[in-house]
Amino acid sequence: MIRKCNGKDAGFIYNIINEAAKAYEGVIEADCYHQPYMPEEELEQEMKRVTFYGWEVDGELVGVMGIEPIKDVTLIRHAYVLPQYQNQGIGNRLLDYIKSLTITSTLLVGTWAAAHWAIAFYRKHGFNLLPDKDKLLADYWDIPKRQIETSIVMGIKTNNNQKELLWVRSG
Repeated sequence: MIRKCNGKDAGFIYNIINEAAKAYEGVIEADCYHQPYMPEEELEQEMKRVTFYGWEVDGELVGVMGIEPIKDVTLIRHAYVLPQYQNQGIGNRLLDYIKSLTITSTLLVGTWAAAHWAIAFYRKHGFNLLPDKDKLLADYWDIPKRQIETSIVMGIKTNNNQKELLWVRSG
């Protein structure tokens, strides 16, 4: 079941993000990986800007995905499922729900360039890799320069609840 998360869920969201982010160890650049992946203070700040939705199994929050409208786009933020619940369709259901909530015409997601599983997941859902990722990351995200260097941005265009691929002319 999907539900909107609230402040009482912070501890569960913290656990989900930090447990699932262990998959990055040895995959992303070593200087970009740390534990906890998202400290409590950072999550607290994120929860002021990002609306989180969670998937519950037997009353326990096991996956989360957030959205953050910024300017003329909506960002997908912090999409994680506990490792023992991965590959069960939870991420698919959360993403479909997030897509249905999107109020802007463009939905963007940023992820590590080395996170091949995340890139494949978003491709499967119609997202395209965008060539102007440095500009997009600088315009819509507040992340360190090093993270910009090692990340990608994918997007999908939404029109009247009909999803269309976001095609960006390169060069």
